[in-house]
Amino acid sequence: MITGIEIHGFKRFQHQAFDLAPLTILAGLNGSGKTSLIHALLLAWEASAGATSNAVRLNGPFGLELGTAEDVRNWKSNDFIEFHITSVSGGVAKWKFSVPSDEALYLVLEDKPASPPTAFATYPRAFSYLCAERLGPRSVLGASPLPAEEVEVGVRGEHCAQILATLGDKPIGDKRRLHPDRAETGPTLLKYEAERWLSEIARPVEINAERYLGAAVTSLRFRSPGGEWARAPNTGFGVSYALPVILGGLTALSGGLMIVENPEAHLHPAGQSRMGVFLAWLAGCGVQVIIETHSDHVLNGVRRAIGEHKYLIHDKAVAQFFESLEGDEPMVHRLGFTPIGGVSHWPRGFFDQYQIDVASLGRIRRRS
Repeated sequence: MITGIEIHGFKRFQHQAFDLAPLTILAGLNGSGKTSLIHALLLAWEASAGATSNAVRLNGPFGLELGTAEDVRNWKSNDFIEFHITSVSGGVAKWKFSVPSDEALYLVLEDKPASPPTAFATYPRAFSYLCAERLGPRSVLGASPLPAEEVEVGVRGEHCAQILATLGDKPIGDKRRLHPDRAETGPTLLKYEAERWLSEIARPVEINAERYLGAAVTSLRFRSPGGEWARAPNTGFGVSYALPVILGGLTALSGGLMIVENPEAHLHPAGQSRMGVFLAWLAGCGVQVIIETHSDHVLNGVRRAIGEHKYLIHDKAVAQFFESLEGDEPMVHRLGFTPIGGVSHWPRGFFDQYQIDVASLGRIRRRS
C-alpha cells in the first residue's frame, strides 16, 4: 500500500504532499487539483509498467489527453517533474522526468525506482483506473486479447462483459471479497457477488454476459428477478456505470490500487450511499481505493461503513479537500474520520451545500 505522494513541478503543484490511506477521498471545487493528483499516479504507473522506452506519452495511456509538456509543467518550476511515493514499508519510490521541449507530446524519464510499490509493478490487476467518462449502455462491447486471468475491466469499463463471460462462473479467490452478508452456504462465484452488489447499488438485477466465438465481441443483458432479459441500452445508465466499479473491485489484486472517478455517476441517492459503503468495504478487504467525488451521499456511505457496519477502521480512511486559490497552488485540507463515522473537522465548502440551502429555505419560510 502507498501512504503518500509528493508532487513537484506538475500542473498546479509546484511542491505539494498528500497523505494516502487504504481509502482516500478527493473532494473539492472543480479544477482545484484533484484530477491532477490522479494524473500523477497514472504517469508514474506508465513510466514503470507501461512505457517501452524513456519517452512517457502524455496522450493515450489510460485515455489521457494531457496535451504538451508545456501543459503539464508547473509555470514556476524548472524543467523537471518529480513524483515521490512512499509505501507502508517506509520506502520512497522516486520518478523524475525532464521536458525535452514545450511542444513535446511526451516527457523523458530520467529516473525511476528499481523496485516500485506493488501497485506500480506489472502484476495483472495491481493498478486499475476507472475514468469519469465510463461507457454507458452498449448493445455490444469489445474483447481484450489477453488471457482471462489478466483481463481488466478497462479505463471505461469496456471489458466488463468479457470478464463476466469468462470468469463469472469461477469462485472469487480472496474470501475477504465475498459479500459481508452472504450466507455461509451461498455461492461464491464472481457473477453472483457482482449481481448482489449491483442489486443493492442500482436496482435488483441479474446479469447475462456472452462472448461470441470467432469474434472480438461481447454483450451484456440484464433482467429484474423473474423478468425478461433486456439489452443494456434498455436498462439505464446507472447499471452500466456502477458495474465496472463493482467488478474492478471484486477482481483487483490484493494489495493493489484502484482509482475511481465519480463513482456516483448516474446513480440515485440511495445507490450513491451504498456505493460509498462498497468502496469502504473494499478498502477493508485489502484493496487500496482512491475516489474522486462530488457526492455527499458517497461520503455518507463511507461514514456509515466506518461507524455503523465496521467494515473499515476509522484511521484507515482520509479525505483530501481541495480549495482553489487563483494563480497559486490549491490549499488542501486533510480530514480524518472518527470511530463513529464522524469527520474530524468540517471546513467551509466541504459538502455543506445541503445545510446552506436548507437554512436559506428556512429563512424564506420564516419571512413569508
